[in-house]
Amino acid sequence: MSERMRLIVMGQQAFGKDVLAKLLDHGQDEVVAVYCEPDREGKPVDPIKELAIEKGLPVYQPAHFKDQADIDQLAELNADLMLMAFVNVFVPEAARDTPRMGSTCFHPSLLPLHRGPSAVNWPIIMGSTESGFCWFYPSDGLDEGDVLMDWTCPIEPDDTVIDLYFKKIYPAAVDSALEVVDLYRSGNPPHKEQDEARATYERRCTKKHARIDWNKPVKQVYDLIRGTNPSPGAWTTLNGEEVQIFDAARLPGDGVSGKIIEITDEGLSVQCIGGRVLVKRVRPAGGGKVSATEWAASAGLSAGDPLGS
Repeated sequence: MSERMRLIVMGQQAFGKDVLAKLLDHGQDEVVAVYCEPDREGKPVDPIKELAIEKGLPVYQPAHFKDQADIDQLAELNADLMLMAFVNVFVPEAARDTPRMGSTCFHPSLLPLHRGPSAVNWPIIMGSTESGFCWFYPSDGLDEGDVLMDWTCPIEPDDTVIDLYFKKIYPAAVDSALEVVDLYRSGNPPHKEQDEARATYERRCTKKHARIDWNKPVKQVYDLIRGTNPSPGAWTTLNGEEVQIFDAARLPGDGVSGKIIEITDEGLSVQCIGGRVLVKRVRPAGGGKVSATEWAASAGLSAGDPLGS
């Protein structure tokens, strides 16, 4: 009979919850505890905590692991392995190495590419044609450490963050938690060294990175919109007022960059260098998401009007 493992799941939000659920539903191993971030005032209870409580699992929420008491508490769990599924708290070596087989950490890109917190956004923004995820052996360096396993998928020309992460990476990554445990169970889990010569680090993708410059080549503009949909949301201005742009498409055509070329039932087309972007869905400042056609009508837009002014 294969060895039954004692697991700690450390994570947060929906991904952490779904990894925990996958392991519990599989039932081969015992989850001895769940770790997640401390509760935040005014914020709903983390989904992974909710599930853990529902299943009667102990939940620990240290803000950091600087106190020896937290390390001792982790050691008392007598775990074989800790799975770090979407973790924002820094976990030092003393905590990572406490389980008998150590810890493994999830990252939503093909390391060593796109180390950092916005690893799903940047491959799309940069026009990459593939991405994926890794489980790796975490170290004190950001997303450094040997890779345990990786999974690759294509980025199609029209994929947004929703397509890449939620439809491709997310379901495969949740399923992979079982494979990860089995790799450790085998007694000789793979170690693939990261090639530092290929390593890239990108900072968190924020609003300042998501501003559209319509005087750029159309592919760059379109990739920025795709790579920030749904968050943080690409944006431009109309008469100094910000408007976020979400769903869009690429169109051929020439003209003066930054000008609205046409408004139809499908949306409004905006000229860039070498082509146009058909804007389909927007969110004006202070409002909700609406069709671009609806927004154009309410804002009194017409062909020839500039955006980004």
